[in-house]
Amino acid sequence: MPAPVPRQRAIPAAEGGQAPAAAPNGGSAQDSPEAGVTAARPADPSEHTADRPGATPERTGTAAATNLTLLLIEDDPGGSPIVPDLLDQSGKPIRVRTARNLTEAGRLLTDDVHCILLDLALPAPGRAGGGDDELAVLKHVLELAPRHAVLALTGADDAERGAAAVRVGAQDYLVRDELDGRLLSRAIRYAVERKRSDSAERRLAEGRVRAQENRRLERGLLPTPLLDGSPLRFAARYRPGRSRALLGGDFYDVVRTPDGTVHAMIGDVCGHGPDEAALGVELRIAWRALTLAGLCGDRLLGTLQEVLEHERSDDEIFATLCTVDIAPDGRQAGLCLAGHPSPLLVRPGAPARLLPYDDNGPALGMLPGSRWPRMQVDLGAEWGLMLYTDGLIEGRVGDTGERLGQDGMVEMIRRQLSEGLRGEELLRAAVHEVRALNGGELTDDVAVLLLDRAG
Repeated sequence: MPAPVPRQRAIPAAEGGQAPAAAPNGGSAQDSPEAGVTAARPADPSEHTADRPGATPERTGTAAATNLTLLLIEDDPGGSPIVPDLLDQSGKPIRVRTARNLTEAGRLLTDDVHCILLDLALPAPGRAGGGDDELAVLKHVLELAPRHAVLALTGADDAERGAAAVRVGAQDYLVRDELDGRLLSRAIRYAVERKRSDSAERRLAEGRVRAQENRRLERGLLPTPLLDGSPLRFAARYRPGRSRALLGGDFYDVVRTPDGTVHAMIGDVCGHGPDEAALGVELRIAWRALTLAGLCGDRLLGTLQEVLEHERSDDEIFATLCTVDIAPDGRQAGLCLAGHPSPLLVRPGAPARLLPYDDNGPALGMLPGSRWPRMQVDLGAEWGLMLYTDGLIEGRVGDTGERLGQDGMVEMIRRQLSEGLRGEELLRAAVHEVRALNGGELTDDVAVLLLDRAG
């Protein structure tokens, strides 16, 4: 986990008329200086506008028209020749705030500051007598203001130190004796735009890495079913509940063993974070390995519980599970439930119904030494079997606060079947309608799979 920074401030998107780009540390950089307008606020004794010497924002009314704000940090800002006549590209004045030390800078570093001009000769906190690190003050400012563009101010004989400041994180460095208002104005605009560009580039790189990680995790959590040689058809839908997430704690799998039996499983790890998703991958892989090794029913679930107990990060974490093993002739199945909702059986000429769940055992990880009875189910010659996680039934129904529940889901599926929906189309319509009934995105993950056999 990255170390926290003392003060993190977002640059207001309203100033640029668009959403801010993220800074390298995950924050936001300011939008284009030519598009922004800084809101008027009470005058500060340490702040002045540079277009009219001696004028304050409330007397001139220029604060509302100012695009950029510079925070100048040096021990004698009043005597600096660089403060007057700072204009942005459109000719509007750049507002300047002055701070004699980092303590004052921390007070003045508000959201509407776009750029910091820092005198590298200032001592860093705790280094009043000097120190080995001549860029300590810059590092402190970069930590204090990770979302802001920073310009380093050096002496004429200190260009090497200025170049080092850029390597550490400053957008540019300026030599005091060569500085005038026009050069500084251009440097401020450049620094703000460079910070914005660096932020966008960092976001793009982080997005690529995140996409690669999600693809690797997706291969584990959303597997390719092993059904070679089976007449059964397979369909599945998956939707994570977390905002902007690709994966959640739900998982499923389907495999056919050499004797012709088709084994299906769906599960749900409590929670919605990446740790839960990773645990779901581990349980799914363990289930597949144990199933291919010949385990099923109570023995398989007991072994999975041991895996969960060893791999979970907290003793409070548990997982629900539903397993089905379908006989080679496709007419019968064994069902085990570990705290999980019962599957839905669809047969021609009969309404869709839930399979029995009277012998539902506890969720994995809840009770040591638990047992999970295996129920025998007659499927018939032609059928469809839908396995799902509780995200499909726990969404709200309109503004009443009432949940859809299993009964509501059964009625929904019956109606969709009567409309001729089957397979992938049926699952897509079911997930879409559940979201619509909820009035928006579901808070819980949703996984649903369908196995069906034609007569």
